[in-house]
Amino acid sequence: MLIAAAVCPCPPLLVPEVAAGAAPELDGLRAACSEAVRALAAARPDCLIVVGPADRAGHGKHAQGAAGSFRGFGVELDVRLAAPTAEGTSGGGDAAGWGPSPELPPSPPTLPTSLAVGAWLLEHAGWDPAVPVEGLGVGEPLAAERCIEVGRELAGRAERVALLVMGDGTACRTLKAPGYLDERAAPFDAEVARALAAADTGALAALDEELAYELKAAGRAPMQVLAGAGEGARLKGELRYDEAPYGVGYFVASWLS
Repeated sequence: MLIAAAVCPCPPLLVPEVAAGAAPELDGLRAACSEAVRALAAARPDCLIVVGPADRAGHGKHAQGAAGSFRGFGVELDVRLAAPTAEGTSGGGDAAGWGPSPELPPSPPTLPTSLAVGAWLLEHAGWDPAVPVEGLGVGEPLAAERCIEVGRELAGRAERVALLVMGDGTACRTLKAPGYLDERAAPFDAEVARALAAADTGALAALDEELAYELKAAGRAPMQVLAGAGEGARLKGELRYDEAPYGVGYFVASWLS
């Protein structure tokens, strides 16, 4: 069952090397993300699943140690998804169906950007690679009902499952936002923030798919996966960050028992 979750945004600018001179502007966001990931580790899960939006090429599962890259953003920086040690994984891995993995040879990047950002967060928060990790890329058009089904499936993977959910709010909060100003954006993000703070799975499940698409809310599907995984878990929510730098809604939240 789901015993812990963290929600973090997934802009490449979260990585200081990508943000370059603008990196200090997001220091508070990075700190909140690190705190949320450390809270996940402190919950001692049997396994962690990183869920984020992805285009068609990035849909589906991504194994521990999968490669990601920020070279497409002009930075020679590569990451691995919680790369396993040479001794492989341990602890609850076998019980969860996550067998030991040898250290992997260099491989071409396969992670979608959202999961590459998640991999960077895990690395910089000091995630223990002995805790099995898997990535899951979900498409923006994935229907709410299917997102919720996927979440339920993930929660059943082990006795103690944790999720790191990567996803942004709307991109229409200001005139200079990627999607320009839309007056519907602020209320939409406010409802997401309220639901995350309250660990309200019903509210996340009820997010309007069409409106989310129109407002360019890339985190809608991953958050509805969280809604399915969190059903009946009775977790307590904490909203660690709720701002809209660059006109995009960014949230950081923890759901813990």
